[in-house]
Amino acid sequence: MNHNIPVKELGVAGEIMAHAVDACVHCGFCLPACPTYQLLGDEMDSPRGRIFLMKEVLEGHLDLLEVTDHLDRCLGCMGCVTACPSGVPYGELISTFRSYSEPLRPRGFLERGQRTLIQKILPKPDLFRAGARLGKLAKPFKGIFPSMLKTPLELLPDHVQPAYKMPEKVEAKGTLRARVAFLSGCAQQVLEPNFNAATLRVLAHNGVEVILPKSQGCCGAAAMHTGYHHDAMSMARQNLKAFGDLEGYDAIISNAAGCGSGLKEYALLFRGEPEEELAKAFVAKVKDVSVFLAELGLRPIVPLTKNIKVAYHDACHLAHAQGVKAQPRAILREVAGLELLEVPEGDLCCGSAGTYNLEQPVLAGQLGERKARNILATGADMVISGNIGCHTQIKSHLAKLGRPIPIYHTLELLDLAYRGEL
Repeated sequence: MNHNIPVKELGVAGEIMAHAVDACVHCGFCLPACPTYQLLGDEMDSPRGRIFLMKEVLEGHLDLLEVTDHLDRCLGCMGCVTACPSGVPYGELISTFRSYSEPLRPRGFLERGQRTLIQKILPKPDLFRAGARLGKLAKPFKGIFPSMLKTPLELLPDHVQPAYKMPEKVEAKGTLRARVAFLSGCAQQVLEPNFNAATLRVLAHNGVEVILPKSQGCCGAAAMHTGYHHDAMSMARQNLKAFGDLEGYDAIISNAAGCGSGLKEYALLFRGEPEEELAKAFVAKVKDVSVFLAELGLRPIVPLTKNIKVAYHDACHLAHAQGVKAQPRAILREVAGLELLEVPEGDLCCGSAGTYNLEQPVLAGQLGERKARNILATGADMVISGNIGCHTQIKSHLAKLGRPIPIYHTLELLDLAYRGEL
């Protein structure tokens, strides 16, 4: 059976992939920026190699099944995009390629079942919370489970926190400075509900009115990046409708790097579709909460009573996919007494990468341990990040090393500082 992707028959998708392939001049600047190339040293497990493999499949010189292992090992961290001097839109290429190759791929029963469960459970907080509670009961017996079940159990928290009831509206405190819509996210509502609670408190404290559209849902990033194209489109359409009149908001805010990046990909997702212009207008409003607050300017924070050393971890989908590095650091420096420390190999992915640590646990585990050791090398008192996946991955690997130093979301730290609890 031939598993080729006929690029000439794919319309806009084919044009996207062909453009990305043609833009690569094979200079090799991406090699040191690629986590899997760093671990494996294989040219085919680098962005340059993967582009070559995708090109060969699109041109009919290789069968899809000959290249899938190398493509599956790509984290989609976009480190190569930052490093590329030619501006190759690698993210557009890998996401589009996966969307159109996934239906052609034969997968085993267990593998397909795992991927389906991930796509059906993670986007639904209530269902995920129920699953997490069952997982907690099974966690002591994780040694008897196969690796595809053992890894999710290891990443689950020992205690499933009570749900934070998301309000539909949060009033600004003091003078109204801005009005925004807020994406609640999915997994973080279960794993770390205080992310949202702290974010809403900080926004309100800074004079921001926050609207949380009741009919919003998952951003669709996980589906988009693993080849579930139609699921991603359905989720995105729901959000375009839920957020409604864009003119009513100064911004659409996300406090998760992966979700914010996913929202910004709606323009790609709907290219050539009737919703294309609406998607572009939507994307133009999307901002990470750190960017929004850096532009708005923070209201004064009482200086700390003691100095605290903080290692800031750059989430890939902030630093690389969205180009956001300065703004989180800028708002953290507003806390007098906080010393920001840079993590060695800070641009290298921690191995979370959406659902990657569930589907590629060995490589993800190596990257997670590497990241945890680099964080510990700074001598920091705590770790700060802006993404739930990174938070879970780093927390897990710090614990495995026997050094479970505190890890907070950027907005959690600001919230603690405003409340005088640091």
